[in-house]
Amino acid sequence: MADFDLTGQVALVTGASGDLGRHFAAVLAGAGAAIVLMARRGDVIAAEAERLRGLGHRAASVTGDITQAQGFNSAFAAAESELGPISLLVNNAGISLTTPSLDLADSDWDAVIDTNLKGAWLASHEAAQRWVKHKRPGNIINIASILGQRVANQTLPYAVSKAGLIQMTKALSLEWARHNIRVNALSPGYIRTALNEEFFTTEAGATLIKRIPQRRLGLPQDLDGPLLLLASSASAYMTGTVLTVDGGHLNSSL
Repeated sequence: MADFDLTGQVALVTGASGDLGRHFAAVLAGAGAAIVLMARRGDVIAAEAERLRGLGHRAASVTGDITQAQGFNSAFAAAESELGPISLLVNNAGISLTTPSLDLADSDWDAVIDTNLKGAWLASHEAAQRWVKHKRPGNIINIASILGQRVANQTLPYAVSKAGLIQMTKALSLEWARHNIRVNALSPGYIRTALNEEFFTTEAGATLIKRIPQRRLGLPQDLDGPLLLLASSASAYMTGTVLTVDGGHLNSSL
């Protein structure tokens, strides 16, 4: 199990004010990593960083807009001054909306693509430039979605952004392997969170669950093992991989 130990690693998690972002940060901290939580809701991530420190972990929070390149430069600099050089980046920040494509506003398209895809690129670019400059290895985990591999109704910009994120994972893994930088994607199916609990109590939500072969939603802890695999040296020979965790949903009958 020593391969899964993250002691000495410094991980930056974007979108760390949401349920999954906070969960990912806590899991990585529990495995020994120092944690930098990044999000726009500064009060939320500051409180979570304080909670992690109270549990004996090294943690810091950085408020920033992931759609702005300068924000990442400042975030990485602030994080490194407090905890040391970032060695693991988890591109978790993401937003979604459910709208018929014919009714989709340009601003809605831009918001989803900029957050889910451009933000991940800006963070990855900033991290890789620092790793290459200082000749340090690096590790990037992009949080994708099964909607990047198979579509659902009225989720156009989200599905496009996650498909782009998966392809970016593969392209960067090819290009950056020579610099000892690994890039993989974790692709969850439907995971129960505070944001979607109400929907899954409806008839439409229950119908969706019936299409999952395991007949249940995923729980955040169902992602712990896959996350730690990609974050640690246990996956040292993995790059460009899309690790799907969906209860068999992608294999459900058409």
